[in-house]
Amino acid sequence: MTSRSTHVLDTLVVGAGPAGVGIALALDAVDTLRYGLVERGTVGETFRRWPAEQRFLTPSFTGNGFGATDLNAVHPKTSPAFSLGLDYPNGRDYARYLGGVVRHFTVPVLQDTEVTTVVPSAGGFTVRTSRGTVEARTVVWAGGEFHEPSQARFVGGGLTDHSSTAAAWSHRSGRLVVVGGYESGIDIACHHVEQGAQVTVIDPDHPWDAGDGSDPSYRLAPRSRQRLVTAQATGRLVLSSAGRVVGVKTVHGGGLAVSVGGVGGVASDSRPILATGFGPGLGPVSGLFDRREDGWPLLDDNDESTMTPGLFLSGPSVRHGGLKFCFVYKFRQRYAHIARVIGERLGKDCAGLEAWREAGMLTDDLSCCGVECAC
Repeated sequence: MTSRSTHVLDTLVVGAGPAGVGIALALDAVDTLRYGLVERGTVGETFRRWPAEQRFLTPSFTGNGFGATDLNAVHPKTSPAFSLGLDYPNGRDYARYLGGVVRHFTVPVLQDTEVTTVVPSAGGFTVRTSRGTVEARTVVWAGGEFHEPSQARFVGGGLTDHSSTAAAWSHRSGRLVVVGGYESGIDIACHHVEQGAQVTVIDPDHPWDAGDGSDPSYRLAPRSRQRLVTAQATGRLVLSSAGRVVGVKTVHGGGLAVSVGGVGGVASDSRPILATGFGPGLGPVSGLFDRREDGWPLLDDNDESTMTPGLFLSGPSVRHGGLKFCFVYKFRQRYAHIARVIGERLGKDCAGLEAWREAGMLTDDLSCCGVECAC
């Protein structure tokens, strides 16, 4: 694929993380479908930018030969555990896996190419990039969320470090406040407890106590819960659900005070850490999606924009009702479905996608999602 081509692509995929690479591989299984992949950095760019200390919450294990695809794989015949020799890869490890997959399957990807505008037209979309213009009948946005960290919504937010930054993971001594108590908050809190800090996690929703249901999108992953128990045993971790943070300010003599609504202040000897997640990361296609009441992109049952036909979303921002597709093993279930929808509309042979279904990587019936464990 080149941006100078006069041919119209059937599909352009934007973003070469797990969502983009996976979608591209599923599209490749559709006979004669012409597709391409663009990435503003290099393959796996988001994961290359992860703080070095951050690792996956879901374990990788090679069970492909027995019909159990590696939880972090983006293709049925691959396994990060096999290619990396790791069960909990860090960001750079996973980027190596994605790069290896792209090379092995010769995915047509144009790197160092940033999409600046996406304009719907009668025949599809005109996509303007930093290296030229691409015409495509359909577009799959797989840009991820990491480039849109949620900002502080209180006074003094500029005095905090977001958990996605290297500064948030650097060594801290003394007292430290972490705002947000779900996965990223507990992960970074446990990291600093292990380094010797006295950490207070503040979250009025106390997600660490979530006991209803088995969906890891709503309760802590087993790895996080194990680390939490270890951190609490040190006596240097406090979990507070007393109220919401309403401000951060410097105090006389050094340090900062984190104000909690209706309770008072909590001292932090260094910049508090904001572990409040990310936005949907839609960038130039933000205006082409309607929004749900909770602010996430509104999609139809095919993960397609309800206001812009032919524009699909893949990745952790996918939501359907109360379902969150925020882990690789979740949002990868939709790769082959989107590919089949696109292929069938264009009159292509989609029989090759049945291999994805047989591997447990094609979910086209959303009503079967969200089944709870009995024990």
